[in-house]
Amino acid sequence: MSDTTLELAGIGTTAPACTTYADVTELRSRDPWAIRRALDARRRRPTFVPDDGRLMLVAADHPARGALSAQGRPTAMHSRTEMLDRLRTALGRPGVDGLLATADIAEDLLLLGALENKVVVASMNRGGLAGSAFELDDRMTGYDVAGVVEARFEAAKMLNRIDFDDHGTVAMLETAGRVITELARAGVVAMLEPFLSRRVDGRVVNDLSPDAVIKSVHIAQGLGATSAFTWLKLPVVADMERVMDATTLPTLLLGGDPSGRPEETYATWRKALALPPVRGLVVGRTLLYPPDDDVAAAVDTAVALVH
Repeated sequence: MSDTTLELAGIGTTAPACTTYADVTELRSRDPWAIRRALDARRRRPTFVPDDGRLMLVAADHPARGALSAQGRPTAMHSRTEMLDRLRTALGRPGVDGLLATADIAEDLLLLGALENKVVVASMNRGGLAGSAFELDDRMTGYDVAGVVEARFEAAKMLNRIDFDDHGTVAMLETAGRVITELARAGVVAMLEPFLSRRVDGRVVNDLSPDAVIKSVHIAQGLGATSAFTWLKLPVVADMERVMDATTLPTLLLGGDPSGRPEETYATWRKALALPPVRGLVVGRTLLYPPDDDVAAAVDTAVALVH
């Protein structure tokens, strides 16, 4: 190991940081405990929500469900290093508050020094692989409560797809309720992403009608022994005024993978962000893989809407 790599591994320094992706692999292979040291040394924000009460988060937990397409490009997210490049660009823009990701991505960015003074939301249930026969089995295959607490992350996110024709849904609801309760007891925010879902010709489809989203909100916000630390993550749909009247919980809007023009997407976000319970955006592929590939410009536009 070179002197530089020894320094990167945390010997003689308080926060491990790599400068190249080769450094990340080298450090992972020789000194996996460097990740623990980096988590312990990471500079954290004093509060989950900034002074203006708004949050702008970048999402990167799609790959763990095998969802690798973006903007109509099926292989858009095949390259991890390209994705990390885009994430580092996004996280480096002024006004971006943090990241939502699985452990593999969060820890790469941690070792690269990209999570300093950022909010981190840990993605928990990634078991429902996109396009699989068991897609609606949203069991916990990512972070668990102990891992979130040990990492001192600020929040944990769950996908809550509810299919009234699938007996497995009740197991997801029971697990989510227990995890929400455990997170709250540890003082960690639980971020819920509910949908009413069903299979159409064998494919899982989320019902994005206002009434369906409203029903999913009521089911999700009743989970757990307390809602003190519960937030929602909701799609932007028609009649958002009525949708947001269904909750008093702080809510972030998800960006999804829109097929329309960016200007149209930003306009719908702008209108929804004006509603009282809405506290910001959690956006992934829309900003990381914009049609013109100008990540910085896309992120700056979203930040201007939020803050």
